[in-house]
Amino acid sequence: KSTGTTAVFELDGVDGEPVEVFTTRADTLFGVTFITLAPEHPLLTTLKVSDEVKAYVEASVNKSDMDRTKESGKGEKTGAFTGYYAKHPLTGEKVPIYVGDYVLGSYGSGAVMGVPAHDTRDWDFADVFGLEKKFVVAPSEGELNEEEALTEYGVAINSGEEFDGLTSEETKKAVTGKLAEKNLGGEKVQYKLRDWVFSRQRYWGEPIPIYFPIKFEDEGKADLDPKVDAHEIDYDTPIAVSEDELPLRLPEMDDFRPGDDPSGCLARNLEWRYFQKDGVWYARETNTMPQWAGSCWYYFRFTDPKNNDEAFSKTADEHWMPVDLYIGGSEHAVLHLLYARFWHQVLYDAGFTKHPEPFQKLIHQGMILGSDGEKMSKSRGNVVNPDDIVGDNGADALRLYEMFMGPLEAVKPWQTAQVTGVVKFMNKLYRTVRNSKDVDMDDETKKILNKTIKKVTEDIESLSYNTAISALMVLVNHLASLKEGCPKEAAESVALLVSPFAPHLGEECWSMLGHEESLAYHPWVTYDEKYLVDDTVKMGVQVNGKTRGEIEVSMEASQDEAVELAQGVEKVQNFLDGKKIIKVIFVPGRILNIVAK
Repeated sequence: KSTGTTAVFELDGVDGEPVEVFTTRADTLFGVTFITLAPEHPLLTTLKVSDEVKAYVEASVNKSDMDRTKESGKGEKTGAFTGYYAKHPLTGEKVPIYVGDYVLGSYGSGAVMGVPAHDTRDWDFADVFGLEKKFVVAPSEGELNEEEALTEYGVAINSGEEFDGLTSEETKKAVTGKLAEKNLGGEKVQYKLRDWVFSRQRYWGEPIPIYFPIKFEDEGKADLDPKVDAHEIDYDTPIAVSEDELPLRLPEMDDFRPGDDPSGCLARNLEWRYFQKDGVWYARETNTMPQWAGSCWYYFRFTDPKNNDEAFSKTADEHWMPVDLYIGGSEHAVLHLLYARFWHQVLYDAGFTKHPEPFQKLIHQGMILGSDGEKMSKSRGNVVNPDDIVGDNGADALRLYEMFMGPLEAVKPWQTAQVTGVVKFMNKLYRTVRNSKDVDMDDETKKILNKTIKKVTEDIESLSYNTAISALMVLVNHLASLKEGCPKEAAESVALLVSPFAPHLGEECWSMLGHEESLAYHPWVTYDEKYLVDDTVKMGVQVNGKTRGEIEVSMEASQDEAVELAQGVEKVQNFLDGKKIIKVIFVPGRILNIVAK
């Protein structure tokens, strides 16, 4: 949304609706030297304009908003003078009215005030049509350069005694207040949300509880029936279905394929479309709500799916809502999130839910590109069929590779050849578990295992799947290198740890270890805190404040023991030879600094 000001420019010398503009820079209002209308602006259909203007409008409306935006950003601005003028709301000066395709009818009022001295687009437009550039803002510091548009805030000039000398923020407030005082504008919040397009309708979409009166051609005929008698539907007089008639239910239909009638397949079901009420015939609305309507509140229904009396109960809402995590691709989820929040706010305002927001956390997973780094598409020929990957390597390999490619949010190119590396890891894990033995774990293995359990557990919570799998690979490499074989206890932990990423492999390993019940029923593996702390630690050794070497010492080592070890390091010896140790700064487990002269 944008918070700004509306200003009303009345037409000069002709009757017609005034032109309303919206601006976030009311401080530049006194610099207006023209107005530009979007080609779709309704005023252009009521004023008598030249053939040149008509041709320009026709050519412009045949372009998409995107094309018009791109063209206006690249080349010379285009437009046409309408032949009409408007009156400046505060000065009364005549302001010429132009039409230009760089103004979009889909945003705001479809009209902009032209302030070329303080807007680069308006500057370019003024250059094309030789329009005045009037500076009404000067820099707060330094001199004004009148060779280019000044778009930054500053101090008001050429704006009248009442406003000159005010800062831009002060001027905005003062000008907005003046417009409101004269009933020619005021403060306004402008939303960029477009009209909701009810496309992608389907027969089973939510029916719209609206109906319309019917006008028969032969009103004098007895027993009129719209299913057989000629009539017109009065779409200008919509009537809402009363609350006691809700819910409005769809009819059963065997054939709901789309046809030539733009009214939709429901229009073909005459028994449902037409009905009598108090002896008067009416026609139901045959459009249905689009896909967004159903997909934007389904999470509520999931909390209470068997409730036949209401969409969801307040008890279910209090227990389950809000949703903990929302995961969706940015291309889809941006709009879905917008409309889901809209529906949720409606339900919140109506008292159906006590939660003001539907989702606690949002994650956009990154798009997987083709191997050429481009978005996958049939036209580029870079589409990867997951069925082929599953057929060659199995579903677990596909899952593992997708999660190992990089951070969940990152955009990543697909490389089929790299799936082989994941398959090798899976085979190594399988062999390691298969060859496991009833042997005790040594302390080093216990440390690596418990650190891996902690790492994988935390990474799953933070959706850092790639680093969790990487930690698993390190663990499996260690277990596979043990001369006495992988301890069975460690193998069981590996089966549990890999199961969220490769469930088939996890179940196979679990079964191979002698378990009859699925590991899905087994508690998640936990770690022991005491094995997370290392007995030894690597410390940097400084001589006179500069790092000269490194030692590995026990966490319990004293200062004297650390110094003795440091003196045995060749690089440290070189800087201590012939010198006397004056002072030792020792922080256990972190740093050793020897001051020597």
